[in-house]
Order: sequence, then structure tokens, then C-alpha cells
Amino acid sequence: MKFPDGGYLPGYNVQFSTDMAAGIIVGVDVTNHGTDQEELPPMLDQIEERYDHQPDEALVDGGFASLEAIEKAAERGCTVYAPLKDEAKQLAAGKDPYAPKKRDSAATAAWRERMGTAAAKLIYRLRCQTAEWVNAICRNRRLVQMPVRGRPKRRTVAVLYAIAHDILRRVVLRARVAEMSG
Repeated sequence: MKFPDGGYLPGYNVQFSTDMAAGIIVGVDVTNHGTDQEELPPMLDQIEERYDHQPDEALVDGGFASLEAIEKAAERGCTVYAPLKDEAKQLAAGKDPYAPKKRDSAATAAWRERMGTAAAKLIYRLRCQTAEWVNAICRNRRLVQMPVRGRPKRRTVAVLYAIAHDILRRVVLRARVAEMSG
């Protein structure tokens, strides 16, 4: 993988999918891909396999927002909220980043248009309270470098982390429910 210092080293990328309402981790994967662009469809597969249901919406960072991933998610009935590439630069240049491009499919054109709305921008802002929050907690709990080698073992560590996170999260959620009802 390429690292921020410009060098290439052996490395893995841990992917978590988080339920927005509860803050629990519902999907886990570990890859050695340098980008996240192809990770949305496999994560949707994993969630559907695990819960026999797939999300109606996905809030993903720009790294997940390849046009192909957006199209595959739309084919499944999943609406993607992801930032447009170079949105600020296009706006500064007087271009409309929300207008369909020549090669856009119906799904990617709808995504561009959707991300130009105030409602979509508001929904996307919620991502930092869920996905980024879970990633920050992960780092705070010192899951930065794994003491094991190989993708299967690292995936096991990531799954164990997710289970521990979800147990702690459920304790908090149950306490809130008890507080509200009592």
C-alpha cells in the first residue's frame, strides 16, 4: 500500500460499516487495496448476508464514491450519499458540479443532483457522528497497528474489535432506554 509519506509498505486497510441510529458496527473487512473505491458493493453484500436486509442509504467518504460503486448500490436500491470530487474547485471555476456529465449513468447523474441539495448535505454531515466517530474510537483504543500477520488474522482482530465495540455500545443504548422509560 502507498502511505502518506509517499512510500510503499505492506499494509492493510480496515473497513467498518456502522449503523447510524445505534452506532454499532454492522460490517467489517480488511483489505490491502490502496483505495476504498471498490469496497462499497462487498460491504453491502456482507450486510445483506448477515442481516438478510441491506441498507436503503449509505453515507460513504469520497474514497468509496467510485461511479461504478454508486451504480452497483443504486441497482440494489441503495441511495448513496458521498461528496463530489473537486466540488469546491468546480464551484470556484463557475462550473456546476451537480449537473450530469456526458458519460454518467442515470444512477450517477441522480447522485450528482442529490448531492447538490441542502437535504443531502445535511444527511452527509451526520457521517462524522457515526463512521468517523467509530474510526476515532478505534484509534483511541489503540487499534492502529495489529500484532498479527496476514489478512485473515487481521480480519479476525478487526471482527473481535467490532464485537467488543458493539457490546459496549449496547450497554450505553440499554442505559439510555432504561433512563427514558424510568
